[in-house]
Amino acid sequence: MALAITLSATSLESEEPNMLRGASRFLTQKYQRGEPLTCDKYPKICNVKGSAGPDCCKNKCVNLSTDEYNCGRCGKKCGFSKMCCQGKCVNPRTNEKHCGRCGNKCDNRGSCVYGMCSYA
Repeated sequence: MALAITLSATSLESEEPNMLRGASRFLTQKYQRGEPLTCDKYPKICNVKGSAGPDCCKNKCVNLSTDEYNCGRCGKKCGFSKMCCQGKCVNPRTNEKHCGRCGNKCDNRGSCVYGMCSYA
């Protein structure tokens, strides 16, 4: 299912005038004319403040390092009980480097059991 990002010109003027900061003048002109902006045609749209991520997969802005449906690359889905940490699918209940959450290392605190370091 593809999601087209459509932005209205009225919201640019009234709500957040700096929304396309950093985008090219060409993108800003397209946006103000009411033409739909999609990341497959205009990848810079994913760098706009409030975007879901800097990467474009199937016309949707995502973050490949944390999106469990696009983990590391477009279309790579993490299996049941796994989460996406640094672009890899890991099991947070047993992973020593991502115990319970991304980036939580057990190091000298023992092994990761049930998402907790040195569970006993």
